[in-house]
Amino acid sequence: MDHLLRELAPISEAGWKAIEEEANQRLTTYLAARKLVEFRGPSGWPHSATELGRVEPTPSPSEGVSAARRRVLSLVELRAQFMVSRAELEDAERGATDLELDDLDGAAERIALGENIAVFHGYDAAGIEGITKRSSHQPITLDPDIQRYPNAMAKAVDVLRQSGVGGPYGLAVGPEDYTRIIETTEQGGYPLLDHLRQILGSTVVWAPGIEGAVVLSLRGEGDFVFDCGQDISIGYVDHDAHTVRLYFEESFSFRVNEPDASIALRMPSASPVG
Repeated sequence: MDHLLRELAPISEAGWKAIEEEANQRLTTYLAARKLVEFRGPSGWPHSATELGRVEPTPSPSEGVSAARRRVLSLVELRAQFMVSRAELEDAERGATDLELDDLDGAAERIALGENIAVFHGYDAAGIEGITKRSSHQPITLDPDIQRYPNAMAKAVDVLRQSGVGGPYGLAVGPEDYTRIIETTEQGGYPLLDHLRQILGSTVVWAPGIEGAVVLSLRGEGDFVFDCGQDISIGYVDHDAHTVRLYFEESFSFRVNEPDASIALRMPSASPVG
């Protein structure tokens, strides 16, 4: 038995299958940061810290001896609880495929949102400096006119190239602006989304939790590293006659190794985040 205590939950194999399938569908949609940064792991629940390859001086234990302490970045654990109806689980055992798992859906969104925010904008309490905070470039101001997005993307890509950072490049953009992009067609009937992909040479990602947008290199040289201990898993808390209380849990750290490899894009009224 591991720390998730799943064996203690009154859930059948069919019930767990329904829960896992729903969770995977939701998390795949919401986990935007993982689609753009390097994912390392999972290394398991006992994995506690990311090695940084650096030391800091520390007082000597005895005369004539120098000392230095290895620096590490501790992993942070995120958890989001949710409830599942036992009646719905019984229906899953009967073969039902239209289960009501709204609380699960909400928890999946919450934990993904926490991860996205930590990666893109930082999480000071966990020692994580996000992509926008670590970027060495001044943010580019977006024009409120969505039709001018290609101009901002072209400028962002040019800034990264001028810094010696090659492509392809990815764009993470908040849900509201993403919707505006996919609903917009440029003059001549050309989809705006396709134009942006051509400029970037890669993908545009729907990213809940992000403020504004971020353009970053996808060249694959370890510029942005997500170090995963335990990947998002489902654990058991308790149950009563009507519901089972479960939770999503993960552990990770994130670090930016190349501040030149990203640039933030902000609306005129936006204040810095992170």
